Amino acid sequence: MKEKVNKVVLAYSGGLDTSAMVLWLKEAYDAEVVCYCADVGQGDELSGLEEKALKTGASKLYVEDLREEFVKEYVWTAVKANALYEGVYLLGTSLARPVIAKKQIEIAIKEGADAVAHGATGKGNDQVRFELTYYALKPDVKVIAPWREWEFKGRTELIDYCAKHDINVAATAEKPYSTDRNLMHISYEGGILEDPWTAPPEDMFLLTKSPETAMDKAEEIVVTFEKGEAVAINGERYGAVDLLSTLNFIGGQHGIGRVDLVENRFVGMKSRGVYETPGVTILQAAHRALESITLDREVTRLRDSLSVKFAESIYYGFWFAPEFEVMRSMIDQTQETVSGDVRLKLYKGNVTVTGRRSPNSLYRESIATFEDDAGAYDQADAEGFIKLQALRLRLRQMDQE
Repeated sequence: MKEKVNKVVLAYSGGLDTSAMVLWLKEAYDAEVVCYCADVGQGDELSGLEEKALKTGASKLYVEDLREEFVKEYVWTAVKANALYEGVYLLGTSLARPVIAKKQIEIAIKEGADAVAHGATGKGNDQVRFELTYYALKPDVKVIAPWREWEFKGRTELIDYCAKHDINVAATAEKPYSTDRNLMHISYEGGILEDPWTAPPEDMFLLTKSPETAMDKAEEIVVTFEKGEAVAINGERYGAVDLLSTLNFIGGQHGIGRVDLVENRFVGMKSRGVYETPGVTILQAAHRALESITLDREVTRLRDSLSVKFAESIYYGFWFAPEFEVMRSMIDQTQETVSGDVRLKLYKGNVTVTGRRSPNSLYRESIATFEDDAGAYDQADAEGFIKLQALRLRLRQMDQE
C-alpha cells in the first residue's frame, strides 16, 4: 500500500517518460497532479504542453521562464570556474537540474503539495541532482521517482503504454534515443548510442553542422568579459540569454562544440553521451585566454585546483551543499580582475585564440621581451634563483655518491 499523497508537483517536459507519469501518478497514488515545466531554452519543445498535460490528466501546468537565471547564475558560474567533468564534459544537463528543482520546490510550497516527482531513471545522475536539491531546500518533502517504482522495464514498454492510453509522444521504437535541450547544449543518450562503437548519425545533430560541411571561410570574433562574465560580441552588448544564443548560432555554423564521450556516472556505471555545446566551448577558450593575462600565477593554480572538485560537485548534484557555496565564493573572488577582450578564430570545429587584452593585464612586454629590456629585469638574478632551486637536487645526488 503506497503512502497517501494528496497533491504532487511533477517536473514535466511533455516527452515520453513524463507524459506517461501524469496518468500513472494519478492511478498509483490517487493524487492530484500539478505539472511544472521549466523553460531553460528548449525552444519549440514548449509548444502545446498545456493542452497535452491537461488532456493526460493534470489539474494545471506551470511554465516558468528560468532562462536568465539559468545562464547568469549557473552557466556563467561554470565558465568562471573552467568546470569540465572528467576533462571533457561541459555540464550542460548537470547545470540545468538544480535551477529546475529549485523552482519546483517553490511551486510545491505555493500549491501546498505534499510530494514532488521527476522523470529521471533509477540508473542515471539526474535522480540524484533533483533529489539532493529537493532535500536541501525542503528537508521534509516526499519524493516520488516513478522509474524506481513502476512496472515498466524500459522505454519500449512506455511507448506501448502511451499508445494504449492515446498519449501522443514523439519517441518511437525505431528511434528511441533520448535528448535533453537547454540554452547551453543538447545531449543525446540511450538507444542506438548505448553501443560506444556506434557512431552517432549525422541527422541527429540539431545545433551544429559537421566540421566537413561547416563554413569554408574562417570567422574572427571578439568576446568581451566583465569580471569573468561575457557581455559583448564584436563590441555589441547583449543580455546573458541573447549572448549565449548568438554564440550557439555562430559556433554551430562552424561545427564547434560536438563531444562524444563515455563518462562515469555518480551511481557507479559508465555511460555514453553525445553533446553539442557550441557557445560555451567558445567561451571556455576565450575565458581561459583572458585569465592568462589577468590572474596571478598562484591564484590561477589555486582556482585550477578547485576546478575538478567544482565540476564533480555540479555533476553529482551538490549545488546547494555548503562546500559548494565556499568554492563558489572563492571562484567569484578570483574573477574581479578578469575583464577585457579576446579575439578568436572559428574554423571547421576549431576555436583558436589570436589575441587578448585587458586594462588589468599583468603581462609586461618590457619584461618579457627578448630584446633590450632597458633594465626592467636583471638576467644575472636568474643564476641565484636556479641554484636555490637546484639545491635539493644536488644534495640528493651527493648522498648517492
